[in-house]
Amino acid sequence: MTVAITATMIKELRDATGAPMGDCKKALTESNGDQKAASEYLQKKSLATAQKKSGRVAVEGRVSSYVHHDGKSGAIIEVNCESDFVANTPEFEELVRSFCLQIVAMRPEYVRKEDIPSDVLRNQRAIFEQQVREMGKPENLVPKIAEGKLAAWYGDICLLEQPYIKDEKGTSIAKFLAERIAKTGENIVVRRFSRFELGEGLAKKEDDFVAEVERMAQGQA
Repeated sequence: MTVAITATMIKELRDATGAPMGDCKKALTESNGDQKAASEYLQKKSLATAQKKSGRVAVEGRVSSYVHHDGKSGAIIEVNCESDFVANTPEFEELVRSFCLQIVAMRPEYVRKEDIPSDVLRNQRAIFEQQVREMGKPENLVPKIAEGKLAAWYGDICLLEQPYIKDEKGTSIAKFLAERIAKTGENIVVRRFSRFELGEGLAKKEDDFVAEVERMAQGQA
């Protein structure tokens, strides 16, 4: 039985996904009115669209920064798109700033999995494999379980693999970007970022601290 697609159904799907009205109507038609199936249809379409556009050059965009209210951490990021028109929209500006907030809060080390140095990846895989062996798992299962641990690790250290903190559904930033690409019609690329933590790498040894206190005391004597 074919379900009649109503304006209310289209609005409900649009509110849930942010997709254009025409795409929502088509998704509901293809899914015979099933909201969940229609949402999955739109996600697949967004990913397919993003893959098609991923090879297009994106040299415009915006650099944004954020400093936490306590002044002890901050981030700067460059996100590229294809035109000044998109780069100067409030939505794009908010997107870039939100990614800065994500970086400060979630502490990623790399943009994407492909950015992880081969020696770092090799060492982490070896650590996970050893952990699995210590759990007493059969040797033939070690690589598979270790790969599962690596996937979770990517979600910690790679920005695009992290759940987007502004998305209640826990959508990864990569999937969220795919949806934005489909909506704007332009390729959007997170090119690079840097995160700053006050005093990072400058921790003093306890002996140095004691020596400094003693020098101060002698100066006051």
